[in-house]
Amino acid sequence: MAPAQFTSLVLLLPLVSAAVIALFLRRRGALAAGLSVAAAAGVAVVSSILIFGESRDFPGAVEWLRLGGFTVVFGCKFDDLAALMLLVVSFVGFFIHVFSLGYMRDDAARARFFGGLSFFMFSMIGIVLADNLFMLFVFWEFVGFSSYLLIGHWYERPSASDAAKKAFIVNRVGDFGFLLGIIACYWLNGTVNLTELAGRSAAGGLVFSRAIPLLLFCGAVGKSAQMPLHVWLPDAMEGPTPVSALIHAATMVAAGVYMLCRIHFLMVPDALTVILWTGTITALYAAICAVVQSDIKKVLAYSTLSQLGYMMAAFGLGSLGSGPQAGATLATAGVAAAMFHLTTHAFFKALLFLGSGSIIHACHHEQDIFKLGGLARKMPWTFLTFTVGVFAIIGLPFFAGFFSKDAILYLARENNQAVFWVLVFTAVLTALYMTRLWRITFFGEPRSEAAAQAHENGPVMVVPLVLLAVGAALGGYGFFYDQLLGGAFQGVLALVPEPQGAAHWMMIAVGTGAMFVGASFALAYYRPAAVDRLQAGVPVVFGGLMFAKESFDRLYGYYVAKIQQRVAMLLNLLEQIFLAGWLIRGGAGAVGLLGLGARALHPGKLHVYVYWFLLGVVLLWGFATGRF
Repeated sequence: MAPAQFTSLVLLLPLVSAAVIALFLRRRGALAAGLSVAAAAGVAVVSSILIFGESRDFPGAVEWLRLGGFTVVFGCKFDDLAALMLLVVSFVGFFIHVFSLGYMRDDAARARFFGGLSFFMFSMIGIVLADNLFMLFVFWEFVGFSSYLLIGHWYERPSASDAAKKAFIVNRVGDFGFLLGIIACYWLNGTVNLTELAGRSAAGGLVFSRAIPLLLFCGAVGKSAQMPLHVWLPDAMEGPTPVSALIHAATMVAAGVYMLCRIHFLMVPDALTVILWTGTITALYAAICAVVQSDIKKVLAYSTLSQLGYMMAAFGLGSLGSGPQAGATLATAGVAAAMFHLTTHAFFKALLFLGSGSIIHACHHEQDIFKLGGLARKMPWTFLTFTVGVFAIIGLPFFAGFFSKDAILYLARENNQAVFWVLVFTAVLTALYMTRLWRITFFGEPRSEAAAQAHENGPVMVVPLVLLAVGAALGGYGFFYDQLLGGAFQGVLALVPEPQGAAHWMMIAVGTGAMFVGASFALAYYRPAAVDRLQAGVPVVFGGLMFAKESFDRLYGYYVAKIQQRVAMLLNLLEQIFLAGWLIRGGAGAVGLLGLGARALHPGKLHVYVYWFLLGVVLLWGFATGRF
């Protein structure tokens, strides 16, 4: 089978699964779940053939739309960057599908759930393989739609339906800027094909501007939940936990980072500065918010925001080959560091979310960490794998997050000292809130009946945790990619910055020190208890942090209620007066009056026509004789 046929197959498998489930299996949950998991397994197998195959040349784009001289084509750009992202999407997605078999086993609407998962996989793979910005945007919107369906899976809950609408609307704000950026890119360069744009950049023929990268970045701000469009992601935890793991930890929210890496040759210094500080501020803000969360999934949600901020900061720090003098290099230091952390994060954050799902499932959907406790001995496999995920995210030496996070800190140290110290402090907070979560959840005595009755889940939920834990432990080592994965991504990962000599030991000391300070404080300050010690002991600090968390929702609520709604009412009034009233109804009224007058002249009675005839004769006589 030709490579181009494999790319078609990797797209069609989940699409066909979603279509069959939606059309024929809506009331047959077990069969729908089996079909969706089989499609995900097929995607993983076909992706492996593509990733580790020798050929990466996929000619033959298909014309989708033609308007005069403008055409939109669907084609495939499969390089080392796409291969790395496809590895993350296909294998992490497959593990989450398997986990969902157990988690959603008793859900009455699991057919709809698995259909949504399949459609999401189709959409996400389309983003990975897209060879032009128009095609990428189409699948970008498909991902937004499938996210809306999955977040609102339990739509009978007002909180879930509201969260789905919030995610959809907030992302439309960012996507509007994204679409404008695509249009501007086509207007200035005459193409949106990624290979052609990269070639023009290498040849010095690309038109650079601040507007194009910043408008395209708007899409990443929405999809990757960066400030100020971050407000949808914590609320999206209303969806089933496998959705949180697949969409809001490992794949969809990382699409914004991947998109920026795809278009790094369009970047200019001013745009990189905006991206750098947006990511840095988001990383710090989200880490602060995570410290005061009691919902296990929302702690992980704010953690995801923070880690995405790290990736954005890495891209802004290290895209050294961007701008008018950009070369044709596939990946720069910033792209490499961002994608390296994206990959390790996909393993350990998917592991943490699925681990939280295992806890929630065993504890009868109890999510408050202060009502858990004592789970280490009741759920040993979940405890061990979750611990690996915690070690990876806080940057404990020899785990995946240690290597990828230190690469970003090294870039920051070399390029921007202010950003470096902000990210170091964020690393301290990461270790603090994750150790807090780990200790309160797993240790002490059970603090609720649900926790007291908890027990380990079956193999269908445990095995994905173990496999993801392997990735969270080994995903930072070079041999994992060189030997186990055949060096398939060297075009990207070979440029991951590695400090040498004294700088190497300094970065180990800084990363380990930040982890040690945060974890030690959490272990010393927080005890497994039924209340948050910070809330009980220092309510002023706790209240301030909660205000920081809620301030954006309050600001948006005020804007919608007091400004947008009033502007909408004013525009509606003007529309009723001028458009509907004067222009439309006024014109219609004038025509109606004219019609009434014309109708009055033709009543259908003979003596009236005689009178009009005599009046006409008199008028003609008057004009003819000059009397009028």
